Amino acid sequence: MKNLDIYCVTNKRLELVEKTCLKLVGVGNGNFPKEYINCDTEQNIYHKEKYYSELTFHYWYWKNILPSEKKEWIGFCQKRRYWIKPNEKNNQIFPENLNDFLLINIDENLNNYESFLCEPIKISGAKKIKIIKRGWKNLIKDPSIIFNEQKQTISLHFDMHHGYKNLDKAINLLDKQDRNDFLKYVKIKTSYNPHIMVIAKPHILDKWFNSLFPWLERCEQVFGFNELKGYDTQRLYAYLAERYLSFWFKKYTKFKTNPWTFIDF
Repeated sequence: MKNLDIYCVTNKRLELVEKTCLKLVGVGNGNFPKEYINCDTEQNIYHKEKYYSELTFHYWYWKNILPSEKKEWIGFCQKRRYWIKPNEKNNQIFPENLNDFLLINIDENLNNYESFLCEPIKISGAKKIKIIKRGWKNLIKDPSIIFNEQKQTISLHFDMHHGYKNLDKAINLLDKQDRNDFLKYVKIKTSYNPHIMVIAKPHILDKWFNSLFPWLERCEQVFGFNELKGYDTQRLYAYLAERYLSFWFKKYTKFKTNPWTFIDF
């Protein structure tokens, strides 16, 4: 019996993915067939979609579906990034054969786990010219960053790409039990589990969302929306959630990583 539902959030129609078992969710200004889930009804934050990205659906799911969820496992993915079966990661995967490789079930032997995260991506080792161009404020404080990959951390990466010290400002708004631990995490880790993709048991997701969304609402009081523009900061709340997800699930759950694939339709 299928024990996993995966929701795929997209801002455009994905005809090939419609033939898979994924539950498709339409966000943004695209026109979607009636089979796509809409998340602009009932309790929602659809007006924030420009800044929250796929979290718009995650919030809607939390408020409207999760309280009555019966499935053993729930997962989230997004347009272009998909969960695949653990033993399929070295295969050639294309849009036309994606369905053959998609993860559709969690093996009973893995039921002792509580969550699955994307295999991590490494962020250290960036080209020196890029660190100089985008991380010069950090280099002024510590020039050794450019030569020491152990110092090219999540914190530095966020400063370079999503606003200097924005991550630190956001972490200061976390509840006390996570604030210091998360700050330490981003200052020493040189990789993270990307794309706000997670598979977890429903009661774990409820705890996650109860931590995530109140924190992001507090962040809104600092960052707002009007000044968030372009690639660097427009989706700031999604970028914050992406880093926090890696930390939170590792701290609070028994987790395992699972492969994912990038497919550009």
